[in-house]
Amino acid sequence: MSLYLSIAIIALIFIVIFQIAKASEYVSILKGEEESRKQNNKINGFLMVVFLVLGLVGVYLCNVYLYPKTLLAQGAASVQGEKVDQMLFITLAITGIVFVITQILLFWFAYKYQENENRKVFFFAHSTKLELIWTAIPAITLTVLVVFGLRNWFFFTGEAPKNAMVIEVTGKQFGWIFRYPGHDAIFGKKYYKNIDPATNSVGIIWDDKYSQDDILTEQTMYVVKGTPVKLIIGSRDVVHDVGLSHFRLKMDAVPGIPTTMWFTPLYTTKEMREKTGNPNFAYEISCDQMCGNGHYSMKGIIEVVDQEEYDLWMAKQKPQYYTAFPDKDPTAVPAAATTDSTAKVASAKM
Repeated sequence: MSLYLSIAIIALIFIVIFQIAKASEYVSILKGEEESRKQNNKINGFLMVVFLVLGLVGVYLCNVYLYPKTLLAQGAASVQGEKVDQMLFITLAITGIVFVITQILLFWFAYKYQENENRKVFFFAHSTKLELIWTAIPAITLTVLVVFGLRNWFFFTGEAPKNAMVIEVTGKQFGWIFRYPGHDAIFGKKYYKNIDPATNSVGIIWDDKYSQDDILTEQTMYVVKGTPVKLIIGSRDVVHDVGLSHFRLKMDAVPGIPTTMWFTPLYTTKEMREKTGNPNFAYEISCDQMCGNGHYSMKGIIEVVDQEEYDLWMAKQKPQYYTAFPDKDPTAVPAAATTDSTAKVASAKM
């Protein structure tokens, strides 16, 4: 209902504007073209001021009502994200001040310097001082902002701390695969021709001894609050993009070209649920690069937990090697042993 009402209001506004334009044409014919032009200039000058006031009020109201609905209102959930937010707020402050000043001058000048028979026009063709001012100041300001951005970028994508946990993230159409290095803390080698969607989704080379304790999970990644997390990012089909909106980070996932970034989570998932007042809150990993028809559904979950919860979760995980070769799983009960046990139980009952 509100949609139809909005369409009706917009249509009505266009009709009113059209009718006013037609009426002004008739008035200009009756009054004469010169007199009508002068009157229209005055009306347009007044409307410029009205548009300025309404526009600034609209910008203010949009910020008041829409800002709480953005992720900025929640605050960044990582140390690196706080730096991104700081840089963003500085940029918004600078550009916001420039925006307000330039818009006020633009519309006020249109009103103040409208056509007036008692005012002479002053022309000047060149001013080196003015050109230096409006060229040098924006150039210096933007250079400073770019330097801050590059510094943060090199920090996020540079070498992670030695105590960082390392997770390999692989994008596929349309989901995420996460690999943990296991007890040896070393990833085994992989080869794309070894990919098997059922048992070897990233193409691990099983003959490599370092690969036999690697753990694979899909769609949900576990990390520890306060511990740096280094992501080694890749793709097994097309270009994807790891988007961590709550942590204020993103990085392309390119087939055959690993990329890296790291971050340090500040709040567990439980803490964020309390902080946001949303019992269903979840950190999301999304694909921020159009990657096919199912792009919209390519979302995963990041569970941020404390060290104890992480250790408990990791203890329940089974290396992918045992999924590919169940007969080599030391915790599996051999089929023959199961048959013998069943037979003995049956004999005892008899």
